[in-house]
Amino acid sequence: MEVCVLGAGTMGRGIAHAAAVAGHAVRLRDVEREYVEDGLDGIRSTLDGGVERGKLTRSEADAALDRIEGYTELEPAVAGADLVVEAVPEDLDLKRGTFADVEAHVDDDAVIATNTSSLSVTEVASALERPGRAVGLHFFNPVHAMELVEVVVAERTTGGTAAFAREFVDDLGKTVVEVGDAPGFASSRLGVALGCEAMRMVEAGVADAADIDAAMELGYRHPMGPLELTDVVGLDVRLDVLEYLREELGERFRPPQVLKRKVRAGKLGRKTGEGFYVWEDGEAVAPADGA
Repeated sequence: MEVCVLGAGTMGRGIAHAAAVAGHAVRLRDVEREYVEDGLDGIRSTLDGGVERGKLTRSEADAALDRIEGYTELEPAVAGADLVVEAVPEDLDLKRGTFADVEAHVDDDAVIATNTSSLSVTEVASALERPGRAVGLHFFNPVHAMELVEVVVAERTTGGTAAFAREFVDDLGKTVVEVGDAPGFASSRLGVALGCEAMRMVEAGVADAADIDAAMELGYRHPMGPLELTDVVGLDVRLDVLEYLREELGERFRPPQVLKRKVRAGKLGRKTGEGFYVWEDGEAVAPADGA
């Protein structure tokens, strides 16, 4: 299968990595060559890590990397692709524009998917002349390690498109959860609700971030606590999702003030070195002040 991934950031490069390891020919496209090269370097590093941990052989890693080509121009990246997955920033207008641009250059039977974590797939797909070809493929970070993919069926997604999406996820060796196109789907809605309450507990002085996270990790077997996960996802991303869900579903998703303050201060989590934790070399080393 020919797979095109639009966006070479964290999610895009992860999706490209998973598809290439599964044996698909992959085209990774971003708007600047620098972004594409950064994405390819990230994939190479992840594959090297997999070899070191015995998850795949050196020859398998090299073969996967050989299946990925980088592009900056949209038309040659998407032309002839069986599946195009957009992984651009969480902006509805940007995603709608991307979908419309893609449709102008793909075959009639190509499936166009969005990796949105919370936006309406139906609204994104409304930019298409043939919205039945659109579906949500919500991957989780880090894509190479996470087993789940939500297949989000929009209002006009055809049965054939949904079946194609399920088969693709199965082929990646991941597990499908099929959901309707409700705000936040299943995972984001529940995940941000838990994270939001954890932030309010920090605000109220119930416990610090490390103890709240430890309670969920040790008491409920979560692999990562809700506040550390917020740092990994990005506080700005979590704030955008909460504001969208508040608009769609009401005040129970009102963003906590501590989240707003940190975002205004540029404390966005792991990517900036501080959020609810202080981060060094990609590891959380201590709760941040006030967390």
